[in-house]
Amino acid sequence: MHEVSIAQEIIEIVKSYLPKNNHVSVKSVKVEVGEFSNILPEALSFGFEVRTENSELKGAELIISKIPLTVKCKDCGYISTLEEPFFFCNSCESANVEILTGTELNVIEIELND
Repeated sequence: MHEVSIAQEIIEIVKSYLPKNNHVSVKSVKVEVGEFSNILPEALSFGFEVRTENSELKGAELIISKIPLTVKCKDCGYISTLEEPFFFCNSCESANVEILTGTELNVIEIELND
């Protein structure tokens, strides 16, 4: 389950943005996960909970939103949002497409407790 190591990387990113020598607690961390990133949201949440259990992020909520898989046809220029990873243009049915979104993982917000 590679999501545990990904959760650890998210924790390290969050820690790098926390003020030094100032004991703050994190309320939530918002991340975006691409639909085609091979990251299972449930496993990522579990890994985050396990890895934060004995850290300054204990109790922080991991909020995950999904980024759809979008492709651009190199033949006709049409941009498609794909429900399944079948890499064909929805307009001309060409297989000559470029992935635009859906493979990324972004930490987008860190919310601190009052």
